[in-house]
Parts: sequence; structure tokens; C-alpha cells
Amino acid sequence: MIDIVFLALSFFAIAGALAMLLNHNPMYCALGLLICVLSIAGLFALLSATFLFMVQLIVYAGAIMTLVIFLLMFLNIDEKDMPEEPNKHKYMIMAAIVMIPFNLVIIKAVSNLPNADLSIVSENFGGIKDVGMHLYTDWLLSFELISILLLVALIGTVVLAKKKNTRRLK
Repeated sequence: MIDIVFLALSFFAIAGALAMLLNHNPMYCALGLLICVLSIAGLFALLSATFLFMVQLIVYAGAIMTLVIFLLMFLNIDEKDMPEEPNKHKYMIMAAIVMIPFNLVIIKAVSNLPNADLSIVSENFGGIKDVGMHLYTDWLLSFELISILLLVALIGTVVLAKKKNTRRLK
């Protein structure tokens, strides 16, 4: 049963990625990204990675996709506003051809694996407590520096937006 769910989620992730690449309408591309993100969240759930599953749902599928769709609706981008891409499909086919040797190497490596137990996931993999303990003990300095960087970026955005609005009012 888990194999069927895995195959279905993998199919939807690939289908969402293809929808992003093949559609010219930005809203359909955003919806393809949403399908891809939700499918990857399901794959994290299959791995019993509860923290990664919830982050994928709340942050990416919830907040980021809401922001992307809001911006697309706010900017009112139509297909006629998008740049012409006459060689888009040719480049995609060339990229797929370039990736064939890499895929063959990966398939050969996986097929040569012994029939031993390959479970590399520990029992507490992806748990909220484990990730939090690791984040706040081993990676505390990096975590704090990133939070300061995000705060500076937020303040810079507000300052730039205020300057832009001040110039408009004059």
C-alpha cells in the first residue's frame, strides 16, 4: 500500500513540475508548484518526518504559495505580458537529453545495491524535538545570524518602500 502511495505522490510531484515548465499562464504555473510542494510534503509524511512535513505544508504550501498567488493576482499578469520563448521546448528537450547519462548512472548504482536492509532513517528522524534540539544546540549561532539577516532585509524593504511612496506623493 505504501508503494502505491509513494508512486502516486511521485507522479503528482513530477506532474506539478511539468505543469510549471509547460504552462505559459503564470497562475497555472503557480498551481503546478502548489501540487509539487504538496506532493513533496506527502513524501515527507511517508518518511515519518513530521517536522519537515509540517514545515512543507505551513511554510511552503501555505505562506509562500499564498504570497505568490497574491502577487500574481495583484500584478494582474496575463499571458500577453509574458516574454516570448520560441525555443523553450527545444531547450527543455536538450536538458532532458543531457540528463540521460546522469540518470543511467544513478539507475545502475541503485540496481547494483545488495538486497540488504537499506533503512538509513533512524526512529526519531524528522521529529520536532530532535530537530529543535539539534538546531538550538549545534546550530544556534547560525540560526541567530540568519534571523538577524532576515530582520535587516525586512527593515531594508520597509525603508525602500517608504522612500518609493514618499517620491510618489511629491
